[in-house]
Amino acid sequence: MYPLITVSIPVYNCEKYIERSINSVLQQTYPNIEILLVDDKGNDSSSHIIKEIQSNHMDKIRIVEHESNQGLSVVRNTGIDQAKGEYLFFLDSDDTISPNCITELFELISKTKCTIAVGETLAKNTFKNIEYKIFPFIHSLTYLEGNDNIFEHFCKGFWPVSAWNKLFKVDFFRKNKIYFIKGLYSQDELWSFHTALKLENIAFLHKTTYFYYLHGESIIFNKTKRNFENHQTIMEYFTKAYKESGPLRRKFMLKHIISFKETTLSMQWKFMKNDTTYWKQNYQRLKKAPSLSFVNYFSSFFSKDQKKKNFFQNLPLTIGYRLFKWRYERE
Repeated sequence: MYPLITVSIPVYNCEKYIERSINSVLQQTYPNIEILLVDDKGNDSSSHIIKEIQSNHMDKIRIVEHESNQGLSVVRNTGIDQAKGEYLFFLDSDDTISPNCITELFELISKTKCTIAVGETLAKNTFKNIEYKIFPFIHSLTYLEGNDNIFEHFCKGFWPVSAWNKLFKVDFFRKNKIYFIKGLYSQDELWSFHTALKLENIAFLHKTTYFYYLHGESIIFNKTKRNFENHQTIMEYFTKAYKESGPLRRKFMLKHIISFKETTLSMQWKFMKNDTTYWKQNYQRLKKAPSLSFVNYFSSFFSKDQKKKNFFQNLPLTIGYRLFKWRYERE
C-alpha cells in the first residue's frame, strides 16, 4: 500500500540550509521514504552535517558520495540511477516541503494512475519577508493524457519546467533514458522538454507542497555569462528535436522556442545589460534557431503576442537591439 519513495537532495556548499531541508522530509506523513543525499564534494561543512544527521536516522537516510564535484546535472542523474524507491522526488538543499507533500502527491498518482504528479510552489522571499506563489499552472489543469496533448500544453507553458516538486515513477526515466545533460546550469528546462516528448499522462495538485526560498545565494539572482551560454546549448537541442519532428509538433515547438528566446534575451539584459556586445552576439545566434515563417503570420495557430515577439527576435541586429532596449526599459 505504501511503496518506497526516494527523496533525492543535492549536497553542495549548503551548510546553512541542508538540515532544514532534511528535517522537512523526516517530518513527512508518508510512512515509507528514503532520503538520498548526493554529496557533490563542496568546500564547506555540509558533508559533516549530513553524516551527523544520518547517524540519528540510519534507517531513513542514505548518502552517495561523488569522488569529485560533478555539478547539479550529474547529481540529479545519480538520484535517478541510485534511487531504491519506485517513485522519486527532487528537493533542492535550500528548500523545504510541506508535511503532507509526498502523501498528497502519491495519492494523486494512485488515483489517476499517472507517471508524474506536480504540486504548487510558494516562494519565501527572505529579503522582503513575504510569500507568494511562483511557477503556477493553469487553474483548470488537473489531468492530461496522450502525448500530443501533453506536449502541446507543455509548449504553451502551462506548467513549470522545474525538476523539483514533481513526484514521478523513476522507471519511466530509466527506460526512456531521460537524463540531465552534464554541465548545463538550466538543466531543468531541457530535461522537462525531453520528458514532454515522451510522457503519456500527468496530474496536477492544486495545493502548496513546496517552499522555494529566495536568498542572496539563490541561482535566480546570480546568473552569469555561463548561464546564457547554456541557453544557447539548450536551443541547439530544441533545434535538433524540431528538425526530427512532424509538422504539428514543429508548430508546438515554435511556440516554446519563441518563449524561450524571449526569456533568454530578457534575463540576459537584466543581469548583464552592460555587456551589450555579448547581448548582440546572442541575439544573432538565436536568430539561427527555428522561427515563424511568413505564412505563419497568417495562421490563427499562433497568437498575436507570439507573432510580435518572433518579429522582434528576427530583425537586423542594430534595429533589433534598439527596439528590445526600448521595449524592456519602458516596462
